[in-house]
This record gives sequence, structure tokens and C-alpha cells, in this order.
Amino acid sequence: MKVFFFIGFKCFFLGFLFLVHRVSSEHAKFPPRGWNSYDSFSWTISEEEFLQSAEIISKKLLPHGYEYVVVDYLWYRRKVPGAYTDSLGFDVIDEWGRMVPDPGRWPSSKGGKGLTEVAKKVHSMGLKLGIHVMRGISTQAVNANTPILDTTKGGAFEESGRKWTASDIGIKERVCAWMSHGFMSVDTKLGAGRAFLRSLYQQYADWGVDFVKHDCVFGDDLDVNEISFVSEVLKELNRPILYSLSPGTSVTPAMAKEVSGLVNMYRITGDDWDTWGDVAFHFNVTRDFSSAYMVGAKGLLGRSWPDLDMLPLGVLTDPGSNEGPHRNCRLTLDEQRTQMTLWSMAKSPLMYGGDFPYITSTKSFKKGDEVVSWQSRRCLTDGGTSESHVLGLAGCSDVKAVGWSSEALRQDGLEQICWKENSENKHQAPFCLYKRESRLSSYADLIHKEQYQGKLHLLATDQTEFCLHASPKRKVTSKESRRDSFSPCTWDTNQMWELNLNGTLVNSYSGLCATVNSAQVKVNPDGVRSWFATGRRGEVYVAFFNLSPAKTVISAKISDLSRALGGANLREASCKYREVWSGKDFGIAKQSISMEVETHGTALFVLNCAGRL
Repeated sequence: MKVFFFIGFKCFFLGFLFLVHRVSSEHAKFPPRGWNSYDSFSWTISEEEFLQSAEIISKKLLPHGYEYVVVDYLWYRRKVPGAYTDSLGFDVIDEWGRMVPDPGRWPSSKGGKGLTEVAKKVHSMGLKLGIHVMRGISTQAVNANTPILDTTKGGAFEESGRKWTASDIGIKERVCAWMSHGFMSVDTKLGAGRAFLRSLYQQYADWGVDFVKHDCVFGDDLDVNEISFVSEVLKELNRPILYSLSPGTSVTPAMAKEVSGLVNMYRITGDDWDTWGDVAFHFNVTRDFSSAYMVGAKGLLGRSWPDLDMLPLGVLTDPGSNEGPHRNCRLTLDEQRTQMTLWSMAKSPLMYGGDFPYITSTKSFKKGDEVVSWQSRRCLTDGGTSESHVLGLAGCSDVKAVGWSSEALRQDGLEQICWKENSENKHQAPFCLYKRESRLSSYADLIHKEQYQGKLHLLATDQTEFCLHASPKRKVTSKESRRDSFSPCTWDTNQMWELNLNGTLVNSYSGLCATVNSAQVKVNPDGVRSWFATGRRGEVYVAFFNLSPAKTVISAKISDLSRALGGANLREASCKYREVWSGKDFGIAKQSISMEVETHGTALFVLNCAGRL
């Protein structure tokens, strides 16, 4: 049941809570597992490098259920001088404005084959192929004004007596905030916009793709219209494709409930990298989604899973780099074990992100050891807190989004928009922004004039030109939380706001509403956390996490575990237990289980108690 992998330079991998791969007609019956190229290759991976990695996955990790190999973003970008993550004009598109692989990096794509040959090779290894795609349509296609493919007729899309093109459907005011030169939203209200999206996903299915990671449509960049339509298209295809959303900056359970039934997995944090701050950030987020019963909920043609992001272990590159794997994982061995334990206990998808020039397995699963836990709970001890204003975003139906009002300051007509509700400290000054009506740029399309006329810019002070920005201009890491987000005022829709009569402040970019958390913000992230879960055979898993900077003895009473498990019969002196990482067998538990846990480390116990089913 215990599996350790030596990957790269002393980066360990554990997969102890999930079933060995089995075929199922239900989408994502268990949290998907596999490998993703982003952490090790950024956007620069070649066909040869990808297939070499797939071969290692097939030989070493497929027996443990790791079945997906996913090529991350910009597989269509030419790797030439001047090309980088947000460059314009270096992508390869077909006559219909759709992204196709760069033949310089993906030679088998020549002749219009796309990723067909890569998919065939991946499938021959017993694996499934995944790709990363961005929101909407590329700026390059809009600038080229390419025609739109009607897949039902096999020719250019026509409606209302004319042929539609890319410039008709791209919404220039809704570019991806962190890749502003790359992609923009598509107007899904238009038949032409829907036809374009349908042509994209039909092409992916024709190539043999099994998994799509859809980026810049969730979290701060939420686009429910596009997610909903893509989900409908995937239902109609004659090929099953798992649907994943990324990234998930500022995601809350309330926001996720809007889309969880439409997808199979969705990121609930920013990018996770190999720092302790990024790992530690996931504890509170994971707690919130577990408490909201989001784990394993109904999803697209099956289940959906909150995703804690790839595992940055092994040999890595750096965020946004033009360089492949060149450095080792910076997490200590204890921190790596902590990450793997939390991801597994929380039922997150497990997508290994590192490169592995060297990999050996010291012990394999036995089919009799198949284990999965469907009910997972957590207990925690938090540190100190302080009062602070923190900006966030939420669905506008969320009661937490209500609390904004307008008030005049002086006779000259200057006004503020202030957040006054839901503050636990009535003596604290309200959070206020200065109101200025947004003026459309001279080049704005007339079709959008009515939609954005009269929207507000909200300034930090009445003397500056820094406006409230709803979505980060760059990709953020997990540990970076949103605080008052201001940037030089522009005509971007993510800087346009509208105050509703019901006290909500809605953003024109995502349709989300602004919230202000004026409650408690953590000062000390240290402390002790614990998670527990039940297995299919009645065994109980208990994980201790030491987030503090010193070794700590952590204990739990058997009687407390019984209460936490809903009154389960865990009788004292009837439970045998062992610790997974050390392999130590502790024998019979008396009244409690206890262990000294290393700094940023974890202990994972498996309890088998007499009489428990």
C-alpha cells in the first residue's frame, strides 16, 4: 500500500489514498492523476521531450493510476527570438483562426495533422492525452480577421445573410488579464461565437484529446458563459473529454458552486510553486472546500474535484520562463511529504509537475491494497489574528457581496463608494473608493458602447490615477492573496464597476461582485493542523501537520476521533496503528496516538480498529 518514488534529486512522491487505474464510464469517478509539463518546461516543451516524459509515466506511474499526460500552455507558439509568454504574432493558427501545434516543436503536426500522431503514441502507451487551452479566441486570429468554421456544414459560418469573422466575435474589452496580448473572450450570445468554440473542441476530439485544461475563465477571470457553453459542447462530442478549469485565484466555495457541476476539476488557488508559503496557503482553502462538501460532488457526466494545482517536485523551471528544467525542487523532504499528504487527504487531483531524468520505484501497490476515502474531515488550531481590509470577489448572489453604498463628500459633487457592512469592528473606518464615471476610448466598438457607458472607475484617492483592478495583470502564486488591487487607470473592463441598488458592486470583466473582508486576517500562519479520513475497509487515516518552525509533539485522543467520525465505535485498546512515512508499527493504541513531527513536516497514521466496518 505504501509507495515511494525517487524523482530527480531527493524529491519523494506518495500516492496512498487512491484507487489503481480502472476503466469507468463515469467521468472523473476518482480525482484524476497524471503529469503536466508546466512546472518543468514552462511553454517550451517539444514533441520529443513530451513523448519521453510520457514513456516514463507509462512505465513507472501508470500502474499506480497516473494516466494523463498534459502538455501545458502555448504548444502553438513558435520558439524563436522575441517569443515569450505574452508576446503577440508568434502563434500558429489555421485558416479558421484555431490554434494548431508549432511544427518546429511538434514535427508530426505537419500537413494539418495537429496532435493526432502524438495522441496515437500516447494512447499506445496506455495513457491519455491532455492539452492546455486559453479563453475564447486569440488576438492574432482577431487581427487576421479569419473566417469561422461551421462544423455542421464544413464551410464558413453564415448567418443573417453574411459571413462572420473573428473580429465579429472577439470581445476586446475582455482580454485575459495576465496574457493581455494573447486571448480575449468570445461573445457566446452570437451564433458565430458559439460556432467558433464548437469548432475548437470538435478539433480537439478529432485529434484524440482526452483532457482539456481551460485557463483564464475561472476565479478572478470568471466567464460562466464560456464555461457553460464548452461544457455543453463536450457533452455532445462522440469522444469523452475531461474538463478542467485553471487558474483559481480568489476562488471561494460559493463561486465554485456556479460551475462545479459543469466541469470535472477546478483550481481553487493561484499557481503552486516549490515554496513553503505556497504549500501552507492551501490548508485554509482546502478546509473551506471540504466543509462545503465540494469534494467529489456532481460534475460533467460524473464528478468534480477541487484542484490544489500541480505538484512541483523533481527538476523544475521557473514561472514564465523560456527555459526548460534546470534546477531542483526547493522544498525540504519534510515539506514535500506534507504537500503530498495534504493533497491526498483532501482528494485533490494529483498532477506531478516536475521532470524526472532519474526515477525508481522501491515498492509497488498490490491490488488488494486499493484504498479510497470518500468522507474526509479536518481539525485545526489557528494562530493570532488582526483587523485589516482585504478586497475579494464573489458571486453577486452571495450575501457577503452586499454592503456598498455611495455618499457625497463635498458640494462640488465628489462622491465615494464605501463598504460599511459586515464589519465586526464598528470603530474601524469604512473602506472607501473615489468615484469617477468611466469614459469609453475613442476606438471602442459601437456594439459595446451601450454595455459599458456609465460604468465607474474607482480610484484609491481623489488625487491619483490608480483605479481598482478586478483581475491580476500577472499570474499569481498560491500564497499571494488579493489586497487592495490598484493599477494605472485604463479602459479595461476589469477596471469598470457598477453600483447596484441592492448594495453590490459588480465588475464588468467577470460579472463578479467586490467584497471587503474586514474581519480577522491571520498574523501567524504557524500552528498544528490535522486531517482524518475513513477508508473503504473501515480503516481510519489521521494526518498530523506541523506548520510551525520547530519540532512539535502532536497527539489525538481515540475518544475525540470517535466523536469527530460521528460517534463511530473506535474503542480504546482496540486500535492498531502505524505511521506511513516512517513505516513504524506502533501496535495497540491506548488512549491516544502521538508523535513528534518535524518542522513543516507531517505524520500519517493508519488505524485498524476491532469491530469497525
